[in-house]
Amino acid sequence: MRFLRLLYVQVLLAIAAGIALGALAPGLGTELKPLADAFIKLIKLIIAPVIFCTVAAGIGHMSDMAKFGRVGARTLLYFVVVSSFALVVGLVVGLIVQPGVGMNIDPAAIDPASSAAKAVAGYADKAAQQPGLAQYLLHLIPDTFFGAFADGAILPVLVIAVLTGFACARLGEFGDRVSGVLEDIAKVFFSIIHIVVRFAPIGAFGAMAYTIGEHGLGSLVQLGKLILTFYATSLLFVLVVLGAISAWAGFSIFKFLRYIREELLIVLGTSSSESVLPQIMEKLQRLGASRSVTGLVIPTGYSFNLDGTNIYMTLAILFLAQATNTHLDGWQLATLLGVAVLTSKGAAGITGAGFIALAATIAEVDTIPLVALAVIFGIDRFMSECRALTNLVGNGVATLVIARWEGELDVAHLRAELDRGPIPAAEESLLEPAP
Repeated sequence: MRFLRLLYVQVLLAIAAGIALGALAPGLGTELKPLADAFIKLIKLIIAPVIFCTVAAGIGHMSDMAKFGRVGARTLLYFVVVSSFALVVGLVVGLIVQPGVGMNIDPAAIDPASSAAKAVAGYADKAAQQPGLAQYLLHLIPDTFFGAFADGAILPVLVIAVLTGFACARLGEFGDRVSGVLEDIAKVFFSIIHIVVRFAPIGAFGAMAYTIGEHGLGSLVQLGKLILTFYATSLLFVLVVLGAISAWAGFSIFKFLRYIREELLIVLGTSSSESVLPQIMEKLQRLGASRSVTGLVIPTGYSFNLDGTNIYMTLAILFLAQATNTHLDGWQLATLLGVAVLTSKGAAGITGAGFIALAATIAEVDTIPLVALAVIFGIDRFMSECRALTNLVGNGVATLVIARWEGELDVAHLRAELDRGPIPAAEESLLEPAP
């Protein structure tokens, strides 16, 4: 029974048990949500210091500051191109498959007093409160140095980490010693992660039991065509689009997926890509990506490179248009794409953010009745899992591609590590990340 010691096997069993409990005892299943919340909170407890130490130490060891600007520019260019392509993929599949045709839903018949309609109204309010560009940029600057750690937001922590790294780089030998201290501190936090991740099966069990207990398996059957279309489209995007990008960078997407299987299963169970952010950063460094590239691409990608969210947004909007018999002409489709490019960039990789971005896009386009979102509200949790999985894979591939683009990735080492596979969590000791 040695295989039961493997974390991904434990998570798989926990997911299956959670589905069974949620289906057989929905009331009990919904009460287990705190198990998932507790696990995610434990992980989020570590995210800010890991990002700070990793990024600051990586930049602090840089001798060429121009390199940082070059990496940042290439990262943003990659994000814009690939994430925009994901929007187009969702739009094209929606036009071809037409998952909403034949449903003939009348938005006026949706009860505004229903729980789904009220929940949609709450998401719409959150979408309306999203700050403009100037306010968004100001929010990236924390009120105090330690305020960013207290708030738990990723991008403000990244800002102060970059500033700290620049300061260390300017201080010569002393700054290099400070960077070394930050590296040692990072080892402590990675050790904490190795402890916390052992509770992943409990978190996955609670999250899946809650999801099935709260929304039921019936919602999966009722809107099954949309769910299957979204999952199939996301899989197609990962294997074909990201697979082609991976092949260009010199590695196999299938071997990469196998390498991060534990992280994928944890995300599947918790519906949150943030639940594995520190672990994926560590694995990418083992694959050969430098601290500086990993520390810049992954945290930034969690807000600006959400491939799964982008596919979901255009596909879901077309589904609602088709289901409510709302005609969208070519100009409206182009407007939809343009608005989605902007609204998707502010969505963080957490549960519910994709639905907020969707509500913001529909509100801006102002063609499809906003209340129609109540139709898919019940299955959004099931869609959230696929969004988070696709986002995670997309950002992992982006990190390795940017590292290869910078000439910092040893492809021979990458392929050898992928062939060897990840170290099982039960046997994992604290390894020093790749330089």
